[in-house]
Amino acid sequence: MSPLTPHLHWEALDWGLLGPAFIAGLLVLATHVPLGMQVLRKGIVFIDLAIAQIAGLGVIAADALGWEPQGLAVQVAAALAALAGAALLTWSERRWPDIQEALIGTLFVLASCAGLVLLSGNPHGGEHLKDLLVGQILWVTWPQLGAMAAVSAVVLAVWAWGHARLGRAGFYVLFALAVTASVQLVGVYLVFSSLIMPALAVRHLAPTRLAARLAWGWGLGAAGYGLGLATSALLDWPSGAVVVWAMAACAVLTSSVLGRAGGRPA
Repeated sequence: MSPLTPHLHWEALDWGLLGPAFIAGLLVLATHVPLGMQVLRKGIVFIDLAIAQIAGLGVIAADALGWEPQGLAVQVAAALAALAGAALLTWSERRWPDIQEALIGTLFVLASCAGLVLLSGNPHGGEHLKDLLVGQILWVTWPQLGAMAAVSAVVLAVWAWGHARLGRAGFYVLFALAVTASVQLVGVYLVFSSLIMPALAVRHLAPTRLAARLAWGWGLGAAGYGLGLATSALLDWPSGAVVVWAMAACAVLTSSVLGRAGGRPA
């Protein structure tokens, strides 16, 4: 059936299926909303794409070596790859701060191409690449959610304790750990959306109103995940892609509301 003439699958609105995916989205948002605000303030918007792609490259490399897909070695490989990328970006920002955004984009392209090379001999390479980009949010497991909850708690605790005192290197390390955990749950596209879209939507609020910015960001993100997952289930459309669009719609609506409340054009 054509996507333009969809059949509604009401039976797919099952908490047993959508519940873990929604919780995964909330865990990702917990850390990515505050980190995304810092990313936007620093003007390094594409850092999340680069770090996520580098973490994904670690997963692809581990898979090419024949390691267990959900094993500890793969998680370590992804984390080490992301930390190496963070270290490189820390060094480049110190040496060439004026072209940091361009270097981040270059690193993203290089990591993407390296992943394509590693997948070129894999008969399931296209499927692996799709999983990396769009994710498999509907198939997350409770053990994965438990691990993600632990990582999110640590990242939030460190951020709340001293996000203003972390410094360049500390921020990149914290960011790399958060993205490494989330990209394997929801994919590169949703990682980017969870970081940047809420931050863009609440930009009308003064930086001093941090609690309000966080509340609005988490709220619109949760609405985006909930609406996107429900819509994708009803229409049998790809979950990751639909959630991205739903979050974008929620971000535009939130930005419009906050812009009008603040007397600024949306």
